[in-house]
Formats: sequence, C-alpha cells, structure tokens
Amino acid sequence: MTEAKPKSSTQTLKKSNPETRRKPATRGRTAYSRAELEEIFRRFSIQRPEPKGELEHVNPFTLVVAVALSAQATDAGVNKATRALFKVADTPEKMLELGEEKVRDYIKTIGLYRNKAKNVIALSRKLVDDFGSVVPRTREELVTLPGVGRKTANVVMSMAFGIPTMAVDTHILRIGNRIKLAPGKTPDEVEAILMRIIPEQYLFHAHHWLILHGRYCCKARRPECERCVIADICKSPEKTVDVPAPLVELPPQAISAVE
Repeated sequence: MTEAKPKSSTQTLKKSNPETRRKPATRGRTAYSRAELEEIFRRFSIQRPEPKGELEHVNPFTLVVAVALSAQATDAGVNKATRALFKVADTPEKMLELGEEKVRDYIKTIGLYRNKAKNVIALSRKLVDDFGSVVPRTREELVTLPGVGRKTANVVMSMAFGIPTMAVDTHILRIGNRIKLAPGKTPDEVEAILMRIIPEQYLFHAHHWLILHGRYCCKARRPECERCVIADICKSPEKTVDVPAPLVELPPQAISAVE
C-alpha cells in the first residue's frame, strides 16, 4: 500500500487561511428575481407615469450646460442661477459673446463656479468649432466637451434625444447598493448592472424613477420606508417597514428654484 504524500505547506496554507479562500460574489449581481424587478418598476410607473428631470432647460445646449453645472450642486440651486443666464445665452454663440466673466457672475451661487464658468465657455467654443453649434447625440462625442463626463452625457442622451441610458448620480449609486438592486463600488459598475437587469419596457424612465425615489423617499440620512411603494419587495437591511405604501399616482412634479 502506497503511503499518501504529505501536503505541502503551501497547499495547507491555501486550505486553512481564510484570507485565501474565495469569497462569495456579492457585487455585480442583483438580489432580485426577474419577477421582482418587473413588479418594482411596474409600481414606479404607476406612481410616476411621466417622470421628469428637475433641471430647467430650453434646448439641448442649455441642458448640457445645466447638467454640467449640477456637479456637486443641487438641481434647485442650478435652476436658480440658470433661469437668468439662459434668458440671455441659450446658444453656444450667445454664451461665447457673454464671456467667461459674465457667466461667472450669473452662476456664482453654484459650487465650483469659477471652474464651471471656464468649462461652459470651453464647451460652447468646441460646439461651435467642431460640431457646427449642434449638440452631438452620441456618448463618445458628448464626453469630448469640456466639463462633460459619462453621467452628463447619459442625461443629455436621455432627456434631449430620447435614448434610453442610465446616468448614475449619488442617489442611484446609494440605492443600487442600499437595497441590493445593483451592488457596485463605482457609478460605471452600477450603470452596467442596471442596464442589464431593468426590464426593457421600463428602461427609458428608470433613470428618473430611481433618482426621484432616492431624493424623496429612500433618502440618504434616513430612508422613509413608510412612504415606499416597494417596501414589501425591498431587500435592504436598513428597511423598517414590510408593508408598502398605497400605490397611487403622485401629483405632478413641481420644480422649485429655492433650495
């Protein structure tokens, strides 16, 4: 009978050391079944049949500017500043004519306004020089504009051109992880999961549903579970209520310029 060879110290270490064991994957996979996902977004669609972004704009150009200005600022604060700005500069040419100093004066109540004013002028110049003053429709072209990243490009594609996208802001990043809908460390990770799992018929409005749910119900400091229409489906460990709020259509959104 052949004597079994003793396991090497390396083999033993791999087996016994918990740090070397494969950890179960918790990111990159939703905690919800296909049926649960369908029901979540069905309820959102009843609650807000026509959700809207809360940044005021009059055309694709002013939308690009508004979204770029909204980084690290509230929509209400951006609206307060841009209402006057867009009355005098609603095209790239008019924005260039206004100039960086005057743009800065209009948006000085917004965080990082000096750098943002530079970007507004630079993106206006690039639109005039490279795109014939027309806001491009593709993500690849949009992100070449100064101050425009992937999130801004996704918002513009969706709101200006009706292209289904998922712009992951702080609300969606929080919700994706908090309720285990789309666990991910980065906005790109969360975006990829959501684009894969959201039922196709709900994808166009899903971005706004999730943002509004995070802004007004599943709030950062304390989720208001008693007002949540998906409380019975939600898998968040922070959940305090198992009974969903009544599923009724909410009043039309009221956009305010007061923070």
